[in-house]
Amino acid sequence: MTRVVTPVTVGGDRPAKRSRHGAADGDDLLRQLAAMPIGDPCRVALRERAVEAWLSLANHLAKRYAGRGEQADDLTQTAMVGLVKAVDHFDPARGVPFTAYAIPTIIGELKRYFRDRTWVVRVPRRLQELRLAISTANSTLTHALGRSPRVADIAAYLGVTEEDVLEGMEGARAYRTISLSTPLGLDSTSELGDTLGADEDDYELVDLRVSLTPAMATLPDRERKILVMRFYGNLTQAQIAEQVGLSQMHVSRLIAKSLASLHRRLADEVR
Repeated sequence: MTRVVTPVTVGGDRPAKRSRHGAADGDDLLRQLAAMPIGDPCRVALRERAVEAWLSLANHLAKRYAGRGEQADDLTQTAMVGLVKAVDHFDPARGVPFTAYAIPTIIGELKRYFRDRTWVVRVPRRLQELRLAISTANSTLTHALGRSPRVADIAAYLGVTEEDVLEGMEGARAYRTISLSTPLGLDSTSELGDTLGADEDDYELVDLRVSLTPAMATLPDRERKILVMRFYGNLTQAQIAEQVGLSQMHVSRLIAKSLASLHRRLADEVR
């Protein structure tokens, strides 16, 4: 589902715009921001300028993840969130360039977006991360061993149990699904959904008829004959009464009594 994308606002009501500052200006703004007290009223505007100075970096990283089925605006918005986090937590005193800190932070935010939002079926995060680790291990071991690695190979490489590997491989099936409308072949008119089973009521009917036969045998001949005429011959109670020489009321009572007897016997068999 596509998220509603809103402009990133940093310390003000207006959306962030692409800055004309270069990287040198951005580094200088970050140093000023780090030196400014948290409660300084000028900090909000300075923070916004620092984010604007590095917008091109966030846009560049967002474009690297384009073409994977997600909206470009969503990716850009996610990269902006990572940029803001990088600006807020960067410490120039460590002597590390801002790009060395910001790039992993922004990429991590983008990867979390794909991990959390692109799975068709929601699975635990542990299995999502295990799937990625298994995929990496499979590629590495295939190159090292010269063959496809076995489950035991992957388990030993990752330091997990074989059950964990199997669970991760099973969970990976939730990443993508196949439509039931998928054709079974290039020239086939059948679809995948045609191969799925469905509830079959006739099986219950057969089972009922098998159970009913011995139950019917326990009834007196007259009652059994009346039920056959009513439910197999589709005769009315008046027609049955005429053939067996009873009143319609008597036939009605015999039918009700016989059905109750059959119901009790069938219920006893179920128990």
